[in-house]
Amino acid sequence: MNAHDFEFTTIDGSPLPLSSFAGKAILLVNTASECGFTPQYADLQTLWQNYCDRGLIIIGVPCNDFGEQEPGSEAEIEAFCSKNYGVDFVLTSKEKVLGNEAHPLYQAMIDELGGAAKPKWNFHKYLFDASGELVELWPPKVEPLSEEIKAGLEQHLPKQ
Repeated sequence: MNAHDFEFTTIDGSPLPLSSFAGKAILLVNTASECGFTPQYADLQTLWQNYCDRGLIIIGVPCNDFGEQEPGSEAEIEAFCSKNYGVDFVLTSKEKVLGNEAHPLYQAMIDELGGAAKPKWNFHKYLFDASGELVELWPPKVEPLSEEIKAGLEQHLPKQ
């Protein structure tokens, strides 16, 4: 399973092949606008600003699978994220991350790694290295600006 073999659609409807990020680290996060973890958008934006020049791509995947905490349309989600958190990292169209209708990348991660890769709630984080391999994952309670995540980034960001 390699992330570069998968594609999403951006929140505004454009194709988003993950292969276009070859050579960069990807932090993939399933997100929601009405969750107790929603303020993590601010920290994800800060993380993006701090590490984008070093080869980090952050991809937020809006998801309504947990407590129906992302009920809005793509336009509503994008406006919410921009207005409230200044988000300018990549957001995808709304996706399922659990079950038979889950996005193929989430299905592949769960198939390959089992329960450890299954998101337990909104803001579950997955780090892929520059070659597209899954190298770290963190549950929602691990804050984006935590030392744990920063250490993972430092280890797996492309070498300059």
